[in-house]
Parts: sequence; C-alpha cells; structure tokens
Amino acid sequence: MTEQMYKNRIWLGIISGKYFLTVIYGSFFFLSGTLLPARPQPDRIAPKWGFYAHQQINRLAVFTLPPEMMPLYKSRIQFLTDNAVNPDKRRYAVAGEAPRHFIDLDAYADTTRETLPRSWSAAADRYGADTLALHGIVPWHIQLAKYQLTEAFKERNVPRILRLSADIGHYIADANVPLHTTRNYNGQLTGQTGIHGFWESRLPELFSGNYDVIVGAAEYIEHPQQRAWRAVFTAHAALDSVLAIERDLTAEAGDSHKWNFEDRNGQTVKVYSEAFARQYHERLRGQVERQMRASIKMVGDFWYTCWVDAGQPDLKKLARQLPDETEKTETAAEQQSWLKRLFKVREE
Repeated sequence: MTEQMYKNRIWLGIISGKYFLTVIYGSFFFLSGTLLPARPQPDRIAPKWGFYAHQQINRLAVFTLPPEMMPLYKSRIQFLTDNAVNPDKRRYAVAGEAPRHFIDLDAYADTTRETLPRSWSAAADRYGADTLALHGIVPWHIQLAKYQLTEAFKERNVPRILRLSADIGHYIADANVPLHTTRNYNGQLTGQTGIHGFWESRLPELFSGNYDVIVGAAEYIEHPQQRAWRAVFTAHAALDSVLAIERDLTAEAGDSHKWNFEDRNGQTVKVYSEAFARQYHERLRGQVERQMRASIKMVGDFWYTCWVDAGQPDLKKLARQLPDETEKTETAAEQQSWLKRLFKVREE
C-alpha cells in the first residue's frame, strides 16, 4: 500500500475569510445496489475528538507500555501529546488527509467481509479508491500507519517513530468515535447539528477529569487489521444511543435549557449548557469514558505491537538521540507549510 492509493480530488479554498473543504466528485457511484448514493458533504471538516481529548489519549497511552519502551516514549511524552492533533491540522491543507479520520459504515448496504473487504487492495478492486475515500478509510489507514510505524522502528529512525506514533494515536482515537462511523456525522440529517463537537469535545472537557483512565498494560495484537475493524463496528453500535438520548433530552428540556452563552477568547459563543451536558453525559451511562479508555488501550497496544514486529529495538539507546536543530527546523517548516496551503487554491 502507498499514500498514492488514497489520492482523491480535493480542492481547498477560502470563502469570506473562513476555511472550507469542498470535495468534488465526477460521478455518483451505484454499485449493484450495494452502495448508497453519496450525500454532498462540504462541511466534512466537523470537529473530531477535541484537541484536549486527543492529547490526553496519546499521553495516557504512554503509561501502558512495558519498561523497555519507556526510555523513548516517556522522555518524549510531551511531543506525543502536543503532536496528537497534527492530523487534524493537516486535514485542512493536505489532499487525501480528510478521509483518514472516518468511515461511513451506513453508506454500505452490507458490511460483511465478503461485501466490504477488510484489506485495502480487495476493497479498492471492488469499489475503487475514489469511492472508498468518499466514504472514509480510517480502518484501512490504521493498517497502513501500523506498517509505517513498524518500518520506522526497524530503521531506528527516532523522528519518524515519534511522528508516526503521534499520528496513529490520532487515527485510532477517531476510529473509536461513534459519529465517525456514519454519514450523519454531525446530526445534520436528524436535526441535531452540533452533536459531533458536543459528544467528543464538550463532554470530555467537562467530565473526563473523573474518568478511570487506568487501562492496564499494552498487549500484542495478533491481528491488527481485525482490531481496527472491531473498533469502528463497536463505535458504530453505540451510535443509536448517541442520537436518541440527545433527541429525547432536547424534547424534555427545550432550547432554553439546552443552550448557554460563554465568553471564549474575547467572543461570546453559543454552547451546550453545562446542565444539559451533565444530564446527557449521565444518560449515556459512561459511554464517552468507555470509548476514551478503549482508545488509550488500543493506542498503547498498537505502539507495542509495532515495536515487537520490528524486532524490539533497544529504545534506551535510541532515546539518547536528541533532536538536532535541523530536525527542529524541518518540523517547524512542515507545520508552517500546512498553514500556507490554506491560502492557496490548487488542484490535486
């Protein structure tokens, strides 16, 4: 597999000073009735796990690792924490990045292994790479990221190990979000627009301080491909509750109790009220906590598996490698380039 497999036609632009992403498709795909017509999704850049949650997931995953991995991962824990959000920054500027964060399982009439192949090559042969990108590729991309991180360990390439570790942590966390598994990703199809950021940003920011985040030691994954798919299907199974509970609570509470206004960065913004959020969180019966715990454990398991599959290189020796000025400059330049691309309109 290569990154080129995931190339699709994405144009980036600026409208009225605000970023937007428009995906232009040459045609709709109707594959023997097995694939539903795609809905236009110009706002597919809706929120993910909030920055706070993504950073905490990567940070806490470090503590699941065995002592042999700690010299590198513990010493670079701030890097892994800070850079957990890099894929979100890239999705606005790098063509092909956006589909790596989700999969619309409900876009497929049948998701059995025979109909929706678990391997990328078989799925691309069946549906075409553009069609898969249209509906999201997160479980397939986790497989690619796993291969890349294993190779980085084999190469003893510390900067690459750390960057890929931070990245795969992000994609794994996204795969565990129920709203990342549906075309109704922001409640826009059911009159619940805004529920995406509510579930994965507002709730963790308000209540994750009380979560039990001790998830045990990282374990070797015998079948990483199956693990990635199990994560998205488990998340998808929780989707009905995410939507139904919010809808019922809204009907009971009414808009006057649902919304509040807060000052953020000198601006007054409309947010879900803390009282409404607390009731919703309680009715979910630990759902957000379970998915966050699952993310932490899965990230640690994948890091550990990549290290084992690479032959368990001596990370104590690698940890002594300090980033030089060239590496720091290259990292800063790369992140600056993402910002610059936001102000250009170009065809990929």
